[in-house]
Order: sequence, then C-alpha cells, then structure tokens
Amino acid sequence: MAVLGMRSFDPLESLFELQRNLDRFLQKPRGIDLGPSGPGVYPPINVFTDGNGIVIRAEVPGVPPNELGVSVQRGSLTISGERRPEAKTGGSYHRRERAFGKFSRTVQLPDELNFEAAQATCRNGILTVRLPTREETKPKQIKIQAS
Repeated sequence: MAVLGMRSFDPLESLFELQRNLDRFLQKPRGIDLGPSGPGVYPPINVFTDGNGIVIRAEVPGVPPNELGVSVQRGSLTISGERRPEAKTGGSYHRRERAFGKFSRTVQLPDELNFEAAQATCRNGILTVRLPTREETKPKQIKIQAS
C-alpha cells in the first residue's frame, strides 16, 4: 500500500535545495529592486563616470553596429538589437549556450546629462555610449578674494 503525500527525508537533497534558494536570493534580494541586471541579462553593461559625464559600455559580439539601436527618452537610455544565429553546416550541437533573438536593455540616467550631445561607437563587439554632463550642472569654482 502506497502512502500518498509523504516523501522520504534526504539530507543531501535538502542541502541542495537550501543552496538553490540562497543562490536565487543573492541574485535578486527581495525588497530591493535592482532593475534588469544580474546573470542572464543581455547585453551585459558597465556604467561609470569619467571626467566629462557617464559612459555606458555594452558587450554585443556578433551584432553589426548598423543593427543596433540606441535611444534616449525621459532620462532612460535603451540599447536594442537582435542576435542572429550563425549558419551551421551539418553536424549537431554538443553544447549550445549562446542565446539568439531580439534584445533590449534600458538604463536609468541622472537628469544632469546633455542627451543632445550623446555619442555612440561600436568596436570589436563593444558598444560605447558617452553622455556628457550639461555645463550648467557642472560644479563651479568660486574665486575667493582677500579683503
């Protein structure tokens, strides 16, 4: 007679389940909105400041620059495009990890940037977008006069 609803206790499986839950929590903690970032988000990006404003670098290998889209709207920069699969001539896959298809990634940006002066370049599969800071928002030095 089989007993329904009862599982045998497996301590090793319980540890694996705990590890999976911990990994899932660390990738995106509850209550903290990290936006669309973390493992599996494409394209992976770095956002940093330089002396003139903000620089965004995105990895887009295999995507021709003329098939990439970069747009700015209401303080958000969006990078979009499509990764197409390479032509396969015979044989079969042993492993297939590269994803294909349309993608879109949006980054929230501060208001003090000059979106009209934005520049984008793509070289060796790296898209670089530069957004300079508006002149009126840059820090100003105040000259001190001796009295």
